[in-house]
Amino acid sequence: MSKTKTVSVSIKPLGDRVLIKHLEAEDEQTQGGIIIPDTAKEKPQEAEVVALGTGKKDEDGKVQSFDVKVGDKVIVSKYGGTEVKLDGEKYLLVREDDILAVIS
Repeated sequence: MSKTKTVSVSIKPLGDRVLIKHLEAEDEQTQGGIIIPDTAKEKPQEAEVVALGTGKKDEDGKVQSFDVKVGDKVIVSKYGGTEVKLDGEKYLLVREDDILAVIS
């Protein structure tokens, strides 16, 4: 199980966007002892919610609440979102619709 810490970032998503940080996968090693480098691995789909946007507005102009909250561990779609780098850390900015599930 990987360890994560909650960090305060200076990015405030807008609308229904959510800022997430991918959880680090453990090093993968084949039976023959070959270690697979990070560049050859698939992007992890598990992430932690770091910040929430202002919320999506419905047809009446009312702001809808998010189904996730900061600190939730989630599963996101493989190819969704925009990668953002801040202070040497990589984050992903996704729409709430790109979040597929909350891990409990």
